[in-house]
Amino acid sequence: MNIAETGPESENGPEFTPETTPAPETPVEPRVEPRKEMRRRPRSPRVFLPALITAMVVATIFVAFTPNSFSGGITQLNALLTPDANSVGVAGSSHTSIKVGIVAGHLGNDSGTVCDNGTTEQEVNLKIATIIQQRLIALGFETDLLKEFDPRLQGYRAAVLVSIHNDSCKYINDQATGFKVAAAMSSHDTQLADRLAACLRDRYQRTTNLPWHDSVTNDMSFYHAFNEIDPSTPAAIIETGFLKLDYDLLTNNTNQVATGVANGIICFINNENIAPTATP
Repeated sequence: MNIAETGPESENGPEFTPETTPAPETPVEPRVEPRKEMRRRPRSPRVFLPALITAMVVATIFVAFTPNSFSGGITQLNALLTPDANSVGVAGSSHTSIKVGIVAGHLGNDSGTVCDNGTTEQEVNLKIATIIQQRLIALGFETDLLKEFDPRLQGYRAAVLVSIHNDSCKYINDQATGFKVAAAMSSHDTQLADRLAACLRDRYQRTTNLPWHDSVTNDMSFYHAFNEIDPSTPAAIIETGFLKLDYDLLTNNTNQVATGVANGIICFINNENIAPTATP
């Protein structure tokens, strides 16, 4: 209808022709927008560069984590991300941020095995465990001495937990001498528990010269404390000898015995090398 009505007014066509051609507006708008986009694109790498650098630093820290970071988790990570001029690393003399638990076997529960002269396994375990605690505290470690069924074992979190026990006072045979170690298989990371056991075996044998006795029992493998502590805590149990044939070492050279266990714990925490164990 509008087209039919404008037919007669075609005489004024020349006057309306220039008004109906706002051509300049069409090319102007599309040219401006692409120019803005081209200016923004080079700026994006500058915005994301700090985030990329931060991500790379955090990734490097996680890769560099060693077993001495097991306790404290986020606390250890924050310490690494926050520089502290007064802090001392693992290679230094301060280990106060690292927690270790030592269980004195049978303490607070029963006597354990009893020798003919009245010496009890609990007494020997406690003496060894106490010296281990003293040695680790002297090195700067936060060290707990725990009873056999200590309430603190429930959900216990630490860099390491080691339970000290000993084998029978009764004569079994001439081969009933030596020590044995079992790792906590209930741990979230069984490889860490295995490494702890390997460190204990290597350093204890080097320190005491006692032979390895291949007679790990179910009582060791399924030790009750393994299921009580936090699964993130690497743990192991060691029977430091037989209270019959190894009696002199265990009772008269207790410092040597305790040093062997302490060296095994330090080996694990410091992620030290372990010599391959010869197969008998």
